Amino acid sequence: MIITIEIDDKLLEKAIAMSDRGTLNTSIEEALREYIQRRQQLKVLDLFGTIDYEEDYDYKQQRQRP
Repeated sequence: MIITIEIDDKLLEKAIAMSDRGTLNTSIEEALREYIQRRQQLKVLDLFGTIDYEEDYDYKQQRQRP
C-alpha cells in the first residue's frame, strides 16, 4: 500500500539509525508493530482487577486425579 504522509525528518533519521535493518520502510514497519504491541499490552493491563473469582476455590484439588 502506498501512502503519502509527512513525518519529521529528524525523527525518521533517529528511527533509521536505531533500526537493525537501516531502511526507511523497515523502520516504519517495525515502529508500527511495536506501537500495536504496546497498545495491546495496555488493553490487557486494563483487565486487572475486573475478574471476579471465588474466595474458597481450591486450585490444588483440580490437580488431583480422580
